[in-house]
Amino acid sequence: MPPIVENLINVFLLVYAGLFPIVNPIGGAPIFLGLTRHCSEQERNGLALRVTINSFFLLLGSLLAGSYVLDFFGITLPIVRVTGGLIVTVAAWNLLQAGDQIDDPASDHKPVTPTDSFYPLTMPITVGPGSIAVAITIGSQRPREAHLTYVALLGGASILGLIAMAATIYLCYRFAEGTVGSLGEQGTNVVVRLSAFILMCIGIGIIWSGYSSLMHIAT
Repeated sequence: MPPIVENLINVFLLVYAGLFPIVNPIGGAPIFLGLTRHCSEQERNGLALRVTINSFFLLLGSLLAGSYVLDFFGITLPIVRVTGGLIVTVAAWNLLQAGDQIDDPASDHKPVTPTDSFYPLTMPITVGPGSIAVAITIGSQRPREAHLTYVALLGGASILGLIAMAATIYLCYRFAEGTVGSLGEQGTNVVVRLSAFILMCIGIGIIWSGYSSLMHIAT
């Protein structure tokens, strides 16, 4: 296999494999379902598509320009982790405290808007501070002095990795109801609550990671 082809495959796998465990679309599917239980099937499918598109462009922006944006505003990755961790924790807490409201068909129906698809479904539920930090880190490792054609090929491989990641998100969210629904109503409620609890633990972990990094820098 030519070295350039091997490098392109490695970049593709680096992007996809690096983001998959952090984005965790399989684990996010019950959260997505819990937050959209008041929506019709058509609305939920539309949200899944919009969340997928939003996630792709958010990760693409983080990959290509994230490090430059943070440097411009003087923001460090630990600060991003602490702030994002707080948002994740609040979102998980709200889902835990929702009680039977997300399961009650007679509850108030909220109109679906593009804003709903971005917060909190895209950020921080799908693409959180950990995913953004990973994308920024991968993007910062691109070669600075390589030939323009080679850099373009590496960029194309990275974009293909993001497309594969977005396709995985869409499949998991699009079929979340059928997959999670096979557990039954009671089983689904348990999975949603458990996933919300795990999400809260992840949020606390992100906060602690950012705080520890800030304390290390301060000392």
